[in-house]
Amino acid sequence: MKKLLSLLLLPLLLPALAWAEDKPVNIGKDVPSVTVPVPGGEAVIRRIPDADNQLTGDWARTSRPCPPFCIQPMSPAPGVTTIGELELIELLQDPEVVVMDSRLPDWFAGGSIPGAINVPYTEVIDRLGDLGCEADFDGWACEAPKRVALFCNGNWCGQSPTAIRNMIEAGFPADHIYYYRGGMQAWRLLGLSVTGD
Repeated sequence: MKKLLSLLLLPLLLPALAWAEDKPVNIGKDVPSVTVPVPGGEAVIRRIPDADNQLTGDWARTSRPCPPFCIQPMSPAPGVTTIGELELIELLQDPEVVVMDSRLPDWFAGGSIPGAINVPYTEVIDRLGDLGCEADFDGWACEAPKRVALFCNGNWCGQSPTAIRNMIEAGFPADHIYYYRGGMQAWRLLGLSVTGD
């Protein structure tokens, strides 16, 4: 009986499967790609067009030892705005926003989000001058700070949350910080462009 039912349903399913294979893999309904400024030119962000694409290697892992790879809270500090991929893509197109990959250089060299600059979480305080702050006797004065989006490896990575908390402690205003919690794992999961690929 189950075989008969399967045979009867097969003709109904085949057109749906063929239709799904012909559809483009866009970023949004009418957005196949986005161009963002990068040092020395522009980069195009798009999704991998293969609907069968899968994560591989370390990016396919679902579990890591905690500590140090503990699940991070939705917001690393009060006043910080947590964002997703579409919001990050918007920020990447805004020349007034700095998008920072706060991972250590080895991680950054293995691939990052086009348009992001590498400011390791261990160095972020020393780089507040690049973000519109000025050094003063008490640390940093951030009277005209830039808007900044930070990310790291994913929701199990503490590098960008640590950088964010350190920035706020040094005087950078939390309401100028965006946190892309999904990080590189979520970015890769969606098949979005990565530097070095």
